[in-house]
Amino acid sequence: MRYLAQASLAALLLAGACKAPQDTVTAPDTIDTTASLVETGGDLPLAAAPSDRVALFGDLHVHTGQSFDAFISNVRATPEDAYRFAKGEKLRIDAGYEIQLTSPLDFLAVTDHGEYMGIMPSMATPGSALSQTAFAKTVFGPEAENPAQSFQNVGLTIVSGEEIEEIYDRDVIDSAWHRAIEAAERNYEPGKFTTFSGYEFTAMTQVMDSKIPAAANLHRNVIFRGAAPDRLFSTLDSTNPEDLWAWMDAQRIDGLDVMSIPHNSNASNGEMFAAETYEGGALTADYAVTRMRNEPVMEITQIKGTSETHPSLSPNDEWSNFELYDTFIGSAAKSSPHIGDYARTALARGLGLADTEGFNPYKFGFIGSSDTHIGAGPFIEEKFWGKFPADGANPEARHSIPPDGAKTWDATEAEASIPADGVMQPNMRRLLAASQYSASGLAGVWADENTREAIFDAIRRKETFGTSGPRLKARMFASFDFDETILSDPNLVATAYATGVPQGGELSGTGAAPSILAWAMRDPDSYPLQRLQVVKVWTDADGTAHEALYDAACSGGALPDPETHLCADNGASVDISDCSTNDGTGVGEIKALWTDPDFDPARRSAYYVRVLENPSCRWSTWDAARNGTPPNPDMPVLIQERAWTSPVWYNPQD
Repeated sequence: MRYLAQASLAALLLAGACKAPQDTVTAPDTIDTTASLVETGGDLPLAAAPSDRVALFGDLHVHTGQSFDAFISNVRATPEDAYRFAKGEKLRIDAGYEIQLTSPLDFLAVTDHGEYMGIMPSMATPGSALSQTAFAKTVFGPEAENPAQSFQNVGLTIVSGEEIEEIYDRDVIDSAWHRAIEAAERNYEPGKFTTFSGYEFTAMTQVMDSKIPAAANLHRNVIFRGAAPDRLFSTLDSTNPEDLWAWMDAQRIDGLDVMSIPHNSNASNGEMFAAETYEGGALTADYAVTRMRNEPVMEITQIKGTSETHPSLSPNDEWSNFELYDTFIGSAAKSSPHIGDYARTALARGLGLADTEGFNPYKFGFIGSSDTHIGAGPFIEEKFWGKFPADGANPEARHSIPPDGAKTWDATEAEASIPADGVMQPNMRRLLAASQYSASGLAGVWADENTREAIFDAIRRKETFGTSGPRLKARMFASFDFDETILSDPNLVATAYATGVPQGGELSGTGAAPSILAWAMRDPDSYPLQRLQVVKVWTDADGTAHEALYDAACSGGALPDPETHLCADNGASVDISDCSTNDGTGVGEIKALWTDPDFDPARRSAYYVRVLENPSCRWSTWDAARNGTPPNPDMPVLIQERAWTSPVWYNPQD
């Protein structure tokens, strides 16, 4: 079945009420969801200062046993279980252990795969129509000779878009979707805990030049602001994300606001933020408007690694080698970094398109989320339980301690070998991936209140940040009018909103460099903050992309080196034998007013803030310390947890 959406939606331009002759700001506090979020030729009027916005933390990427890949991995958790866990209750995992958060989340969306949602549980239910199919008998019960191959066949249909007709029961899928919506409704407590109806659109494309079977990741999570439709749109309707956007536009016409959030661009083979459309056509202004209307943010971190940047793309960023995931999803094939895989290089590509073509399809903000497949995100290194039930069952299963009771890593078994035919069975894939999994991540929003409308609108205007797990708060404002007095202003936030723009906003100017107000606050349950950084991305006159990293503030009040723009070591240290730490000059709050020393008013640029904690033990090192053995030499020993704010964009004004 193919669905080619025919819905068309006129893009309305945001008209500015008054435009200053030189420097202007765009403050997207109230945005028409049908409006263009790219080069509009006008400026939004400033809204009243929303100085009482609060930081809220949540997860918009959670799978339960309703997802085919989770169920086949022995996950039986329900959406109801996922919401209970997010509210702070214990959850018993099917591998036989219990997990619980230190404190509840503020919001959550269960996002089971739309493709075959609920099909596997129905197939495993004796007496159901699906349990009687020949396919079901190859997966469950005494006649199941090769369930792994059957699972492989299901996965292949998501790449091809051609469903397995015998088990593709839309009534079952619709029923599972309705139950997911009902669970979100039952658990919504406005002002205390917010739920969203959502699902995952699991698009993938075959990697043609890989010797080992592999597929590029184009997954999106589809999140509804309030009410959701009776039937979802999956890759078994169309594998093209642009058709998803058309379907979403049609939902909006029917009064159902919705957005999609790309994730794991780090495994997309350059396709997530490509220089062409899905079908290989030229990018256009209409494409840019449509994409930004439907995808205002991307997921910068999660269990399967971080999608900010890569050392080969950012060789001068010593912190770019952070929680990298270097294989294609569901495959042992290694992925090579491309410009279209990572947020930082995609921002630069968008700026280049704005220069040469007059539109920018990659003006997105940042969030984090988990992609857990057990209904419960692993956000804490010390308590890491992985992605699937077996990952958290014991450290040996996740390769963090030597196998078979060994006390060293000498002459131990290598990772699961790859069969001669290159086809990996699901358990082999999991074993290969487990060591790369991250205890990440969380979505942060600056919202007016803890309600669906306020959180969704905060994401829509990109007043967001992502964290690698800790609940540290990161905030950014930019303005042409800030001066040093703002740092001690008792009404700092109100002043910043009144005279500048928050993360996700835009500035236009012709002369002076904008100033960045960067601010971060420690998670009291995590480690002190070490440094506050500003990342700048820009393109020069010939279209060449550039980036620069500046430490804007150092813990302990030290100043960055005037030549390298980096802080000196702050004295923090970690004893990996027991993971105890020395805080050095690490702090609980760090704040700075930073002005670009290399500003060129003629060049478009994007700025975002990155804040780093002191070093601490990675989850794998915690496992090793508890086991009394050395850390796995093939895994990072330490980690510097961090957060990223959405960017602010500077546009030269004609």
